[in-house]
Formats: sequence, structure tokens, C-alpha cells
Amino acid sequence: MHPRLMGWLLLALLLLGCGRKPPYQGRSVSELEHMLDDPSPTAQAQGAFGLSLHGAEARPAIPALTRALKSPDTLVRQQAAVALGNIGADAEEGVPALIEALRDPEWSVRRQAAVALGQMGSSARAAELELRRCQRDKNTLVHKAAAEALGKIN
Repeated sequence: MHPRLMGWLLLALLLLGCGRKPPYQGRSVSELEHMLDDPSPTAQAQGAFGLSLHGAEARPAIPALTRALKSPDTLVRQQAAVALGNIGADAEEGVPALIEALRDPEWSVRRQAAVALGQMGSSARAAELELRRCQRDKNTLVHKAAAEALGKIN
């Protein structure tokens, strides 16, 4: 196939996509919350991501998101933290689970938990001691996120 034709074909595919929408698109908070109970970690991560797009409207899913922070799958835990952070100060009941997530073995989960706590502002003051500990994390992104979160919760 001619290289120029191949280039136009690739550009058309990129612009038009494959016509399928992501599984979380167009779903209600309730439907996305149910995705967190799916046996597939991929579906769970997509459900958590979808909830993160709803912001404070996803508040009813806080108990399911805090359970998702204990998933064996790293991406599910990370996306659950993102969703709780995007709910903001209204997700105060998720603070204890996020504090626990600051000790996750995966740096990406620890970082996202710190970011989420910062997004909650003064509602996350209970995390101050653990965030201070995270300022000494071996991962640079984790200790930077912890420092930024501390500035936002005080």
C-alpha cells in the first residue's frame, strides 16, 4: 500500500475511532457503582473511572469506592482514589480508607491517595500525620503529592 494512502487511512481511523464508546460512558452513578462489583478488574477500574467523572454527584458510591481501595488490582485501587478525590470534601467518610492507601505497596496508589486527600481539603485533616510520613516516601511523586496535600488540608 502506498505510504501516503496508509497515512490518510491511519488519520481517518484516529479521527473517526472505531465507533464504540467506553463502557463507563453514559452510565448513571448507580450503574457505575455496580460495575465495582463486577468480577473483572477491568470493569471495576472502568466503573471507578466513570465515577470520577461525576465528581460530587458520585457521593452515593463512597462505600463501594472505599471497598475498591482494598482490591487486589492496582488500577482499581488507583481509580477508586481518583474518584474519591474528585468527589471532594463530601467524601470525608472515605478519609480513613485513603489514609490506609497511603501505605499501599504500589507508589501510584499512594500518590493518588495523597492527591485525593488534598482535593478534600480540611475534611481530610485526620490524614495529616500519615501525609507527613509520606513526605519521606522513597518515590519522589509520592512525597511531592503528600507535601501539596498538606498545604491544602490545613
